[in-house]
Amino acid sequence: MKEKIEKSDDEWRNNLSEEEFIVCRQKGTERPFTGEYHDSKEEGMYQCRCCGEPLFSSDTKYDSGSGWPSFFQPLTEDGITEEQDASHGMSRTEIQCSRCGSHLGHVFPDGPQPTGLRYCVNSVSLKLEKNKS
Repeated sequence: MKEKIEKSDDEWRNNLSEEEFIVCRQKGTERPFTGEYHDSKEEGMYQCRCCGEPLFSSDTKYDSGSGWPSFFQPLTEDGITEEQDASHGMSRTEIQCSRCGSHLGHVFPDGPQPTGLRYCVNSVSLKLEKNKS
């Protein structure tokens, strides 16, 4: 089992930009179609911005039209945790990095096969480790 990362808000603030802190640590959301990866076609591994945990492969990324990077499955089942989110008058399933608890986005049951799921993730929550050519 991987070691959990726990830091105080001040420690996170020292390592993240203001936008990264708001989204990753305070469960914010970046505006659609503004994130660095929403339309990226580059190949590689999407890691947690906060702790570097590998979360998604570019092989599972697709254009959902939502304005956020979307994936039909995480890299591993234990890389992401899910939690019910009843904020903003909606009932959704929040996804978090299982290693550091960073807010990533939400998962919806309207994705493509083979999973039928759409992991809708804030670009600012991710860092792409590009494949080396």
